[in-house]
Amino acid sequence: MSLEALRGLVARLRSDCPWDRQQDALSMRPYLMEELFEALEAIDRQDPVATKEELGDLLFQIFFHARLAEEKGDFDIDQVAAGVTEKMIQRHPHVFADPSLPGGPGIWEARKAARRSGSRVDGVPRDLPSLQRAHRVGEKVAHVGFDWPDREGVFSKLKEEEAELREALEGGDPERIRHEYGDFLLAASSLGRHIGVSGEDALREANARFEGRFRKVESLAKAADIPMEQAGAEQLERWWQEAKKS
Repeated sequence: MSLEALRGLVARLRSDCPWDRQQDALSMRPYLMEELFEALEAIDRQDPVATKEELGDLLFQIFFHARLAEEKGDFDIDQVAAGVTEKMIQRHPHVFADPSLPGGPGIWEARKAARRSGSRVDGVPRDLPSLQRAHRVGEKVAHVGFDWPDREGVFSKLKEEEAELREALEGGDPERIRHEYGDFLLAASSLGRHIGVSGEDALREANARFEGRFRKVESLAKAADIPMEQAGAEQLERWWQEAKKS
C-alpha cells in the first residue's frame, strides 16, 4: 500500500466508520502517544518485524491527525511533508548548500535561536518524559554556556543537592522534601549529558534489568516453595545475587 493509498484509507474511515467520524485531535492524542511508545519499545528490542509494524501504526496516526486538520482547513499531509522537508534542508546547509559549512546539533540550535522570539527552552515539549525533558532543556541552555564545565562540576552539584535533601528529610516538611528531591534528580539528569549517556535510555534499560531479575527471584522463591514475604532479607539477597548472574 502506497502513502497515497493510506491517505485514501484514512479519508474513507473518516467518511464511513461511525467511530472514526466521532474522533478529533484530542480524543486521538492517547493513541498517538501509545503508538509512539510501542514503536520505541520495538526499537529497544531491536526487533525489525515489530519495528516495521509499530512504525506503520505510528504513521497511520500521523495521517489520521493530518486528515483531521485537513477537514478543518488547517493543513494536509502534503504540507506536513513539505514543511519538514524544508526544515531539514535549512538545518543541513552543509549537505544541501555548502559542504564547507559546519553541521551538528550545536549549529542547529544556533540557527533556531536566531529565528526564535522567546526563550531557548520554549521548544521542548512539556509532555516528554521528565528525565528526557530535563536532558533536552540542559542541552539547549548548555549551548549558551549555562552549564558545568565538566562532569566533576556535576558530581559536586549532586553532593550539594544530596546534603540539601538530607536536611529537608530531617526537617520533615513534605513540600521541601519533594522540592529538594526534584533538584537532586535534575542534577543527576545533567550528569548524563556530561558522560554521553541518555538518562531516559539508561533508566529504561535499568528498569528492564530490574524487572527481569525480580521475575527470576520470584521463580527461585516459587521453586524453593518459600513465600517471598517469609524468606527474610538474607535469602532475598541470595536469590537476587543469583538472578544477577543469569
